Formats: sequence, C-alpha cells, structure tokens
Amino acid sequence: MRSFSLLLVRHARVQVPQGVCYGRMDVALRPGWERIVSGLSVLARGVEGRVVHTSPAQRCVEMAKRLAAATGMELRVDERLAELDFGQWEGRHWQEIDRVALDDWAASPERFAPPGGESGQALRHRVRAFWRDVCHAGKAACVVSHGGPLRVLTALAEGRGPDLLRPSMPQGSARLWEVSQDASLQEQADAPDQSEPVTGSVI
Repeated sequence: MRSFSLLLVRHARVQVPQGVCYGRMDVALRPGWERIVSGLSVLARGVEGRVVHTSPAQRCVEMAKRLAAATGMELRVDERLAELDFGQWEGRHWQEIDRVALDDWAASPERFAPPGGESGQALRHRVRAFWRDVCHAGKAACVVSHGGPLRVLTALAEGRGPDLLRPSMPQGSARLWEVSQDASLQEQADAPDQSEPVTGSVI
C-alpha cells in the first residue's frame, strides 16, 4: 500500500492581546519564531519533503518561506488553508461578542457563521478539497496553517469526523503523519480514510 509523509505545522505565537479574535486578520509573529523553523527543517529533511503548502496569512507565509529556503522544498500558497473567517467578530475581544451568538456557534459550529463570516461546514469543505489534492499527489509535504484547518486535517489523518471545537495543535507545534494514499483516494465523502499516525510530537 502506497503512503507518504505529511508534516502538519501550526504557526508560531503571534503579537495579539490575549482573548482577541483574529481569524483572518494579518498579525505579526512574536520574536523567536525562527528557532521553530530550524527544528521543522530537520523534520522536513528527514521525511524528504517535496512541497510546503501554506495559508496566505503572513504569519504562516513567513515561516513557510524560511522553511522552503532551508530545505529546498517548493513553496505553494493555498487559500484553502486560511483560518476560519470570523467576519464582524475579527479584532474584537471574545467577551465583547454577543453571548447568544457565541452560544449558537458553540451549539452548531458546522452550520453557524458569524455575521459576514464563514461557517464551519465551509471551512471543512475547502480543507477536504485540499486533502484530496495532497493525497492524489502522494508526495511528502509540509502544511503550515492555523487551528481551524489543522483540526480538520488532523481528523482526516486520524480517520475520524472533524470536531471544530476540539482543542487544536498548540501554536508553534508540529505533527508528523504517515498517510495511506490508496485508502485516502477511495474516500470522497466524510468516511474515515484509514490514515495512521507515525508520530504526534510537539517541537
């Protein structure tokens, strides 16, 4: 059975006050993120990564560019890896957002969309489309993205349905998976894809 390595990376910590919603906002990385990329480059070389896919957000692109330069991987910016669009909630403190709306979102993150924003279902659909393309290519790759998209990708790699309220990977962490290409290509709906993790390390 054919398989390929997939290194999932969440961007490093950012310069945003605690408790502020910043899904699509372009925010700067905190100093020291370069050290994280140095560790990632070792992992990427170990699995002979070919491509680094990144969200268009600057906090991801900066890390991905440095990783590509250090490893020789091809850099590809993919809109499907962008964070959930929180619409009118962007830039606001979570405590300032209407409590009823937050409860509605928590009760149904798949269907609910913040005013002017995006539903969890829309996020899941675009990330699944990216997943299918990566599985079809079947090449060792790195993905630099955000909490929301990485929740979906992790669920797909584990062969389960995504829980959009489940804790995501910590900022600045990475997880390495060995993905079964043959099994993944057979799964076009929301069924498990038989992928098996090889490691779940945090760096």
